[in-house]
Amino acid sequence: MILILLLILVLIAALLGWRRRRRAAIGMCVLAVAWLFFAGCGPLAGWLLGSLQSGFSPEVSGWGQRNAIILLGAGTVRPEAGVVEPNLYADGRILRATELYRACKATGADCKVEVSGGDAAHNGRAEADTYAITLDRLGVPRADMILESRSMNTFQNAQNSRPLLMTYGADKVVLVSSAIHLKRAVLYFAHFGMRVEPVRGDYVTARYDWLPGTENLFFADFALHEYVGVWRYHVYNALGWNAPRIPEENVSTQTHS
Repeated sequence: MILILLLILVLIAALLGWRRRRRAAIGMCVLAVAWLFFAGCGPLAGWLLGSLQSGFSPEVSGWGQRNAIILLGAGTVRPEAGVVEPNLYADGRILRATELYRACKATGADCKVEVSGGDAAHNGRAEADTYAITLDRLGVPRADMILESRSMNTFQNAQNSRPLLMTYGADKVVLVSSAIHLKRAVLYFAHFGMRVEPVRGDYVTARYDWLPGTENLFFADFALHEYVGVWRYHVYNALGWNAPRIPEENVSTQTHS
């Protein structure tokens, strides 16, 4: 999105130059360069990330008697034929969910890790099934995992998690994802009547420098994607395109935190 806007500015400058509107073309080139430095040197990414990630803790305020720790998928990779692994962006989430599971079990309560994610990357294995292998290696028993392997996006994560949580009868629901993703994820889960406690699995920051960097461009683009997702949710609601909203008061108290 960041680079697309930069490309549009450059194309407009080229078009203005072709039409011999030299002053306007120069002005558009200056705007393109200014946008590149604003986005790539840190200010844009810092501003967007700070707003998205603020207020999310890496810890849980307390546990219930029946606890569901929802681990949202972040994608998979296929480094070689027949091998599917969690991608880089999933590692923090998986480790945080494992830490929370151990902390929950230490209280003597009943604890489950629900892994939500289908095969959105088309690598041949769902995120839920892929992450379950890593969770098992980290000490989370398969008996304490609930796998939801149909969701292709965050909205479906929420929609498909609701019946699983109701069946389990959780009185505490913890939602684990990247800090940059949690604001949108919490919004979607609330749409389906679920009150969750968000916990961040990772946190990213802008790197301020005199020259544009690809890391800042990526993070700014990632953040804009999240803002667009929130905006699209509200637009779809207004147009009646989303699944019907479920008021929280109509949800079984088993799913409340």
